[in-house]
Amino acid sequence: MRFNELNLNKDILDAIKKAGYEEATPIQEKSIPVMLAGRDMIGLAQTGTGKTAAFALPILEMLEPRRKNQIRALVLSPTRELAIQTFENFKKYGRYRKLRTVCLYGGAKKGNQINALYRGCDILVATPGRLIDLANEGHFTLDHIQILVLDEADRMLDMGFLPDMKRITAMIPETRQTVMFSATMEKK
Repeated sequence: MRFNELNLNKDILDAIKKAGYEEATPIQEKSIPVMLAGRDMIGLAQTGTGKTAAFALPILEMLEPRRKNQIRALVLSPTRELAIQTFENFKKYGRYRKLRTVCLYGGAKKGNQINALYRGCDILVATPGRLIDLANEGHFTLDHIQILVLDEADRMLDMGFLPDMKRITAMIPETRQTVMFSATMEKK
């Protein structure tokens, strides 16, 4: 299926074309319509099949640019490397959209990340530890989250991350779209 058959706006289609993509992968073809319909979902696909675009494109499509500084989409990643990679993909696919994406992760100075938040943020890509740290310091709230994405959800829901995930979900509205993507997922 071609991307122009997935009901994405021209700005996003232009960015996809500039990135060199024409055909959606199976995970993108199946996930994008479900996300655009506002439904919760779990997407399972092997590494390298385009899972990031499968959630980034519908998020970029669904969020309208606003003047208010309200974080409306939250993407949680288990590692700083994955968070940075996801952030770069949002920048690539959203290059023609007036939406701001900020990336928070440990192992870097907080100052630049805090300054980026204060300049405005519609989409927040973060690792759990740094997110909790800066939220507890009062630099932002998650009161307006409409979409929650757990990337590598199997790792995000294992025992090591579970306490942080409970803290984070307590900070965001109960009424939201929740999507999980992973290469593997245990049945439970």
